[in-house]
Amino acid sequence: MDLVIRGARVVDGSGGPSCRADVGVREGRIAAVRREGERSLAGRRTLDADGLALAPGFVDMHAHSDLALLRDPDHSAKAAQGVTLEVLGQDGLSYAPADDTTLEAVRTAIAGWNGGGPGDERVDFDWRTVGGYLDRLDRGVAVNAAYLVPQGTVRMMVMGWEDRPPAPAELDRMKALVAEGLEQGAVGMSSGLTYTPGMYAGDGELTELCRVVARHGGYYCPHHRSYGAGALAAYAGTVRLARVAGCPLHLAHATMNFGVNAGRAGELLDLLDAALDAGADITLDTYPYTPGCTTLAALLPSWAGEGGPETVLARLRDAEVSERIRRDLEETGSDGCHGVPVDWGTVEVSGVHEASLAAHVGRTVARTAALRGEAPWTTARRLLVEDRLGTTILQHVGHEENVRTIMRHRVHTGGSDGILEGAKPHPRAYGTFPHYLGRYVRELGVLSLEEAVAHLSGRPAARLGLPDRGLVRPGHRADLVLFDPETVAAGATFDSPRARPSGIPHVLIDGRFVIADGARTDVLAGRSVRRGPRS
Repeated sequence: MDLVIRGARVVDGSGGPSCRADVGVREGRIAAVRREGERSLAGRRTLDADGLALAPGFVDMHAHSDLALLRDPDHSAKAAQGVTLEVLGQDGLSYAPADDTTLEAVRTAIAGWNGGGPGDERVDFDWRTVGGYLDRLDRGVAVNAAYLVPQGTVRMMVMGWEDRPPAPAELDRMKALVAEGLEQGAVGMSSGLTYTPGMYAGDGELTELCRVVARHGGYYCPHHRSYGAGALAAYAGTVRLARVAGCPLHLAHATMNFGVNAGRAGELLDLLDAALDAGADITLDTYPYTPGCTTLAALLPSWAGEGGPETVLARLRDAEVSERIRRDLEETGSDGCHGVPVDWGTVEVSGVHEASLAAHVGRTVARTAALRGEAPWTTARRLLVEDRLGTTILQHVGHEENVRTIMRHRVHTGGSDGILEGAKPHPRAYGTFPHYLGRYVRELGVLSLEEAVAHLSGRPAARLGLPDRGLVRPGHRADLVLFDPETVAAGATFDSPRARPSGIPHVLIDGRFVIADGARTDVLAGRSVRRGPRS
């Protein structure tokens, strides 16, 4: 063996009982698992894992590291958590496929998520196809990555920012682009149905695209039209759509937020159980925190987003149009804010791009407005314009009871939805996986250790269609994490959101240490993970 990990508590990712065993690694794969009392293994290197749990590397089913992986070789935000695979291209907006015009627009639109806005030269955008982006990852990155074709970007490429149904030729072009992305290695398609321009797509359009996804063996991953006033209807509609299309479905950050949904997680799970019992193929992911995180511009009504970022800024500068936006946000309940009138006391600024706006970070919009002696919308409008839509926010609208209820479900997986940009990002970007293990396993007992590891490894690998990942089994890739079940914890907090976790001394990808003795090595073992032979 190249490496023998001796005496670990093996939690194999299946959800079955753990056991004490030695694990041998050869040429990047698990070569043997020998339980205590069986013939011992010999290797060129031995790691004493007494007191540690050994699990498959964790899979972040909802990541926003699309550019971070390319510009940050360290990427300890995820590697230190035991994450060995991230799923990118989320929420219907990312950087491939694209032409020059679309790429410039999408860079502006999601600069708050990923950086990379116009003028940010930290990444050379030298690709235009899904395959080209995946090829860039294959040069070597910190952790592995899979990719979803972003439906909003595809629509932008074909139809711009127009709020209308596609002509037949336009729909055919979108279907061809989705097919091309899947053929080049994407594992499915995402949508952002509260983000423009993806939210302009009707169910018929989405159904046709999902039929393409199904034919290529992928899955559909929607950010729903509502997580607030219309949440249950949005979930039910998506389940129907996927079943009509015959497409596997993965529900992104499947939360039930805002006051209208307090204590209603059980209703969502009843809906899903009925569909699962009827034969539907459904999974979901969540993060173990109550606040959400997005851009301030995402709260705007959909009509205000038509035409793209520069048109949005022009509307915000127009006093009459701005007042219409305010009424939609504060009185009616904008579709961008999930049909619920915005409570500016729950909207905390987590990051800005313009240094002159740094004083806003860490305060709610309501607090800054009070300090300035102005209406909250005046503060929000100024931020949107002066920061060119790049402001990120935390939205404190979740419910702990809902979080715990959903994470227990039989098709649940873990996803950080981690936005790494901003001076004070959501701690989920740096803490989701140890927070599951420390807070919800050891401290609260919401999940057993074996259940939690299955949610974070074996189950997501199965959803991704990766037959040689997600389990500690001979022949599987040696993507592994060793952690101390008694001490593992998220260091990241809302006050110190980039603090590293504790209790995770070793992380391996393809048998190579990316974290050793708690420190990041210089190993770049990550590559693209593509559905099919190359995965």
